[in-house]
Amino acid sequence: MARPDHILITCEHGGNRIPARYRALFTGFEPLLQSHRGYDPGALALARELAGTLAAPLFVCTTSRLLIDLNRSIGHPFLYSESTRNAPASVRREILEKYFLPYRNKVETHIAEAIAGGSRVIHLSSHSFTPVLDGKVRNADVGLLYDPARSGEVELCRRWQTRLKAWAPEWKVRRNYPYTGRSDGFTAYLRRRFPADVYVGIELEINHKHVLNGGPQWHALRSDVIASLRHAMAECRP
Repeated sequence: MARPDHILITCEHGGNRIPARYRALFTGFEPLLQSHRGYDPGALALARELAGTLAAPLFVCTTSRLLIDLNRSIGHPFLYSESTRNAPASVRREILEKYFLPYRNKVETHIAEAIAGGSRVIHLSSHSFTPVLDGKVRNADVGLLYDPARSGEVELCRRWQTRLKAWAPEWKVRRNYPYTGRSDGFTAYLRRRFPADVYVGIELEINHKHVLNGGPQWHALRSDVIASLRHAMAECRP
């Protein structure tokens, strides 16, 4: 008997807040907090809309990724930023225990409980990307990141891309772009914890030029992404 789908939305880079205790570490780095290095513009708005439309639980972090990056693994060279990596080991450990571990453990526990209850989890992690990086223009409006070795992820992203292109052909939708779905990240970590038949982890990447432009175009992109996802999930039910 097929498992019912349990949809979960997360947003690891939803804001650029720095708790007062650590603000001295960011002296001289203030401009970075306002840039794509500090957070993912638009990712939180899209995550909230996804959760509301799909009646899905939502987990978000509004502390800047420059404090500690919730989408990196422990031991990754960019877990801490240039603002925090040279802080005393005791401070870095405190940040890890206060911000990184509670968030990650809470999401992982939620997934484990849903699977134990008989569901297949579809985890959508909401992100955005800068339109130009290192002088190179990113040629996409939407990126869908997944592990090519996991058939459930391949099928959902393939159908989502097809549906979105048919629904709104003006958007350029690419799979495993501008990053590869198997790169270090929260979904990659969770794939090591849960089998492919019960965990489907997708990172949704939106070109944040649409967020910064705002207006009807940004609203239309959010609506089109969500509407096409609903059709794709209906087609992919196990």
